[in-house]
Amino acid sequence: MSRALKALSSASRQLPADLESCFAALGLIAGEHSTKDLPFTSGDITAGSETELQAVVVGRREQVDLPQEIEHSRFFANLQRRTRSGETPERRLAELQEYLAAAGQQVWENSWVRFPRRCLSNFAEKVFNHDLLADKNCPAAGKRSDAARFQAHGDNGEPYLRVPVSYLLKLALADLLGNQKLPAELQQVGEGLLEHYLSDNTSPETFSFHVEQLVPERGMGAALARETAKRYLLTQLLLHYANHHFGLLERGQRALIYFAPHPPLRQKALNDMVPDTFYRQLFMSPCLSGWNRGEGKHSYMELCHQVLSRSQLNAVAKLREAGIITNNLVVLPNLSNTSLCNNGVHVSLGSRQLSEACAAGGAYGPAQEKYLGDLGCKIMEHFLPLFVTTYSAAPYRLAFADFHPEKALGFLPHQLDFTHLRMLWRRWKKKASLSFFGHALTPFGPPRFDRLLSRCFAMRGDLVPDLRVLDYPLCLLSSEQSPAYNGRLGNQEQLKEDLADMGVFDRQMSLYQFFKLREYAGMGFSGFEGRHYSLFPHFEDDLGAATNLQLLITALAFKYMFTGQVRHRYIPDTPFVESERRQIFFGMAIGIPTFYVLKNTRNRFLLKILKRTERIRSSRRYPGYLRVYHQDYCKALLALLREDAAELIEMFGFTGLLNDLQLRLEQPQQHGAAGRLVQGMTGTASKNALRLEAADFNRSMEKYYRETLRRDHMAQAFGIFRRDLQQLENEGLAAGCGRQLLAELMQGKSVERFAKATEEDLLNDQLGCQPLTRLLNLLLLSEYCDRQQLCPQPRSKQEQYESDSSIHRTIQRARL
Repeated sequence: MSRALKALSSASRQLPADLESCFAALGLIAGEHSTKDLPFTSGDITAGSETELQAVVVGRREQVDLPQEIEHSRFFANLQRRTRSGETPERRLAELQEYLAAAGQQVWENSWVRFPRRCLSNFAEKVFNHDLLADKNCPAAGKRSDAARFQAHGDNGEPYLRVPVSYLLKLALADLLGNQKLPAELQQVGEGLLEHYLSDNTSPETFSFHVEQLVPERGMGAALARETAKRYLLTQLLLHYANHHFGLLERGQRALIYFAPHPPLRQKALNDMVPDTFYRQLFMSPCLSGWNRGEGKHSYMELCHQVLSRSQLNAVAKLREAGIITNNLVVLPNLSNTSLCNNGVHVSLGSRQLSEACAAGGAYGPAQEKYLGDLGCKIMEHFLPLFVTTYSAAPYRLAFADFHPEKALGFLPHQLDFTHLRMLWRRWKKKASLSFFGHALTPFGPPRFDRLLSRCFAMRGDLVPDLRVLDYPLCLLSSEQSPAYNGRLGNQEQLKEDLADMGVFDRQMSLYQFFKLREYAGMGFSGFEGRHYSLFPHFEDDLGAATNLQLLITALAFKYMFTGQVRHRYIPDTPFVESERRQIFFGMAIGIPTFYVLKNTRNRFLLKILKRTERIRSSRRYPGYLRVYHQDYCKALLALLREDAAELIEMFGFTGLLNDLQLRLEQPQQHGAAGRLVQGMTGTASKNALRLEAADFNRSMEKYYRETLRRDHMAQAFGIFRRDLQQLENEGLAAGCGRQLLAELMQGKSVERFAKATEEDLLNDQLGCQPLTRLLNLLLLSEYCDRQQLCPQPRSKQEQYESDSSIHRTIQRARL
């Protein structure tokens, strides 16, 4: 046994005696303290979010980086040579040439951009040179070995830069700061925001500019939604700035960024045409921003891509073991996987009480934090069906030809027990009407033959409300020997060892989970991160409400633990029990109506919920099982919240939240996130979406995200921004110099008139350079004012940085 495993084995024996001892270490004693004294109650909650966005570059193939990189690559040259010699079928070259022709749409997902280096201000040049260092903490180590990759030349030999859009955003912010003389307060804020634009995975990522406090006077979850919306607006404006100031538009490149949950269709198609190494060369981020050793992080992301690709291939064997694949007619997954291009939103909630207790180094330490945290995660997993399709969603059409189980089920074989996987697959096929005169009919493999079957037998496939959570390994199943949530220190490291031995995961990677404990030792705060969100149609109505619901359930989980109503042994740590509760979440994402639970399940907390669930009956198909409707289960969860969390609901003022949730559950087509997204694109109800061909529906959804929803999100964010500016202009700040800074930026003009005059130009992509710069400066001012309201005392630059990053500064680093 390795030294690391021995240390983990020793740590795992440090198990608290019981829940009471953990709360006693916090100074909380049953009978002496009430619910309002617990973690995650009023005045105790901090919050932040991380968003992943889709980037595209619009332009002709001769002027955009991605098609140029492909055409000038050794892979393309070798493919042409092998095709001429007859070693490779002509079809492969023809498919790639058709992709490059772009069929006139000229949209290149996740392309890099090129522009003259002279466009950078001195400050932006300084930032770029710093990010090229192999180790930013050790400049003497010199530049990265791949530094030449970010340099190019124009037609006249002029030095150019080529960078991903994720890094372009940081350069745009640096250039804005370097091209003007801003007040010191705003300059400090702007410089602090540079590291919040991450170059990670493939998609551009941002994390909260400051740690929010969820208190009623700031609107609870609405405060986090407002911060996220203004961060999105600043990101949009920075991209406008880059398009103009870096000369992208005049060189035929128009970069766009927006929320979109799925890997783009054309990128999926390209992935099937090229080897996995070339795919990584094209799309894996170089990790220039956010990491002290960017090349190391880039290597880690390549490892993630290799592992997930291998993992999906290994899932085929599991499907055969489960009896879902019964013959040798399978479509092998590509050795290159696009799941890292899935884009979601993560919401982190921290407890000041827990963080301070961990920092004090007293009786409450890592063992107690882990014991409570793991049980909190298990409790939360039972409530996750309330979130999927209601607050966030990712609608996607699967054609009949997509219903090969090895393709449709994605990573589910690694996340569900075989029993639940078979049940879910049977019910999914029934939902998609994959039968003809009572006989099950699934695709055979050859695409032309499957398309012919689909037309002949009117097989339209299915509309999945949230495919993103199926196309990504959200939460890997524990092994029999290594439970992930038994409350023992080091349990997840041991699980990673088991998963690595099975070829499912890698020891170096951070374990994927729905709801993740954020431990103080690694993160600098104690709390939880919700990673189950896809796309929010509305910032305040959906993201804000989902944050409030996440908070309410987290607080209720601590109440259950404090009062002894739920203990670890009530939710046994076996793979089957894990799978039993998780199948409900995945079934909701697929949109199937029912799931099945053992009558004598050992999960006492699940039984507590089922006692409140209507329309339960014994299954005729599966003896010994209960058949449960997803909708009724969710209504039972809602009733449980109203009953068991009544004092929390009153404390937080969440009566309206639960009324809204009830409306989303009862009328999902009109009020649920999935129904509203589909209706926004089609203008009709979800059931009518099946009349569209799958490819047409998915292309239309991508266009909807890129154009309509992008502008809608901008309008929402701008409305929030305008309200903040109006309040500042009318009231100023009780402390600080916000009004004075506003007057300096506006130079006697009305901010309300200015905002009204520029909003339409912004939404129509017609904003001029001068108003654009002023809007960016006003957003920096808005961020400064938010920080002043949260902490009005003046602080040094270092103190400001440490406070801003207290929750999120290590979110990405923790994945290493």
